[in-house]
Amino acid sequence: MCTGANLPGRFDAQGAVTAYVALGANLGDAVTALRQAVMAMNCVPLTDVHQTSSLYQTAPLATDSGGEAAAPGPDYINAVVALETGLTAPALFDHLQRIEQLAGRERSYRNAPRTLDLDLLLYGNARIESARLVVPHPRMLQRAFVLVPLVEIAPDLVSAEQLGAVAHQVIERLGPFPVSPFPGRMPG
Repeated sequence: MCTGANLPGRFDAQGAVTAYVALGANLGDAVTALRQAVMAMNCVPLTDVHQTSSLYQTAPLATDSGGEAAAPGPDYINAVVALETGLTAPALFDHLQRIEQLAGRERSYRNAPRTLDLDLLLYGNARIESARLVVPHPRMLQRAFVLVPLVEIAPDLVSAEQLGAVAHQVIERLGPFPVSPFPGRMPG
């Protein structure tokens, strides 16, 4: 639960940057993990969750090598959120990693099943390439579990061609994101 200065709506959004974050989980109660992650993001200083996509179910997929292959583990529950933030991209990324750690995220091997995965997809129009962070996310255009929820909340950010390139990947809409812990703060 947010306290004090971490309450939602506690900063002037003028000059804030819109960032998009992909959420995924396939271990434990994945829906609860995603809901708790959104609540935690709403507690990040100078950051408000502005919009959430529906929840989607997808099979684990390895796309790191440029191709596609099935990855081990149960199906994922996925979503994308839009944040308004006054933080820099690296500072926001640090908070996202802390939220993952608090959810029990372990990085045992690439594409390992996980309790929570938070990927910073876009940070305004910024292009960032550092050893720690690449924005736009380097594999977002290869993943239906990113593009389908993203087009739901930000249709101008995804082209028909980009959606067509991942149309063969199986993705199932499960329904709206669970109710916001802060009524009126996250239109779906």
